[in-house]
Amino acid sequence: MRFWRRLYLKDDGASWPSTSPRAAQSETLKILFIGDIVGSPGRGIVTERLADIVQTREIDLVIANGENSASGFGITPRIAEQLFAAGIEVLTGGNHIWDRKEILDYIPQHPRLLRPANFADINPGSGLFVGTARNGVRYAVLNLQGRVFMTANDCPFRAADRELASIPPEVRVIFVDFHAETTSEKEAMGWYLDGRVSAVIGTHTHVPTADQHVLPGGTAFQTDVGMTGPHDGVIGMDKTAILRKFLDGQPARFEVATGDIQMNTVLLDIDEATGRARGIERLRFRTD
Repeated sequence: MRFWRRLYLKDDGASWPSTSPRAAQSETLKILFIGDIVGSPGRGIVTERLADIVQTREIDLVIANGENSASGFGITPRIAEQLFAAGIEVLTGGNHIWDRKEILDYIPQHPRLLRPANFADINPGSGLFVGTARNGVRYAVLNLQGRVFMTANDCPFRAADRELASIPPEVRVIFVDFHAETTSEKEAMGWYLDGRVSAVIGTHTHVPTADQHVLPGGTAFQTDVGMTGPHDGVIGMDKTAILRKFLDGQPARFEVATGDIQMNTVLLDIDEATGRARGIERLRFRTD
């Protein structure tokens, strides 16, 4: 039998007690965002634990970054369907979204799988999804990718302006996954969108940051939510090949690590009427 423990990591100035009853959270939309899912270990912990988390925490909407879910590089149609079946409503992407070529034909037909909106328009798929949460509240998910130390793409700030203008005005709850390398670019995006979206949460670096808070305009922000998968390697990969590459600089085949499986997430408390964030809480689930 597997035993699990939950670690609740809270920011005293911007979160809420994990034992608060739902009755006290009137007109609240609870969003769980799962950090970059890496390989079969990441998919495994999501499949095993998500349903219980959703029920226990009374989650209304689950979003996850899935661009590393296929052996650490890309996502396949089969894996996307597996993650949707596990209870994830929207999957976001990033720089590895095209690593598995079979996804090129899948993504135009499945709008709940996103690629960054600031990719060239010639690419298939979309960076924006508008849907309805389990409690009937309309929401939007926007996926953007940074440009600093990343592959050249269109400006994510201007892309954000364009995509936000296309969202129906009655949709107040807007979540942004900003897939970027540097803390400065992610923080800049948080300030740029403060008061215009419900949350800006960073992905890509696979290392969770401890800066979760609600900005003055009501936008929840965290530089990086971290990753979901094995933490006994280097950002999800087996450490042996990584260390060898750092030492000799020669090409190396990277394999997904296997131990210390963690699911790093952020739980958002959003006012349904205004779209403003009431709180943000880091939640980490791991094996004993």
